[in-house]
Amino acid sequence: MQKHILNVLVENRPGVLARIVGLITGRGYNIETLNVGPSNDPTISKMTIVIPGDEAVIAQVVAQLAKQINVFRVDDVTSRPHIDREAILLKVSTRATGRAPVIEVAMLFGAKVVGVQPDALTIQMIGSQMQVDQFLALVRPFDVLDISRSGSVAMIQE
Repeated sequence: MQKHILNVLVENRPGVLARIVGLITGRGYNIETLNVGPSNDPTISKMTIVIPGDEAVIAQVVAQLAKQINVFRVDDVTSRPHIDREAILLKVSTRATGRAPVIEVAMLFGAKVVGVQPDALTIQMIGSQMQVDQFLALVRPFDVLDISRSGSVAMIQE
């Protein structure tokens, strides 16, 4: 099932996020990732929502979102020229292998060591969702102690 990235511009007010999430999940659709932050206008927030679904499901979600009074704009950026990125912080144990092999994998992905503990490294990586998934697959054998993923953010490039 294809994942769709929706950019939704909404009124920056209490309760709007809850209404949008309720609208999507209330119809039985899953939200894979959700990222919300201020836009260049402090009265408007930008939501980036990743939803798995076929074209019909996404068309229905987009149509329902567009009807909401607090929603100014909805874009499915998936098939348009865009850049999407996700950030991840992870703490990896170095007790069994030492630091060098973990740092080597991190360097392959342009990741940075942002914290050094006696038996662990904290690593930051930014990339597409696919790159983050690939990075995690290579790092998991080193005993990942903790993970925090930001969820996707996206911008149309037209």
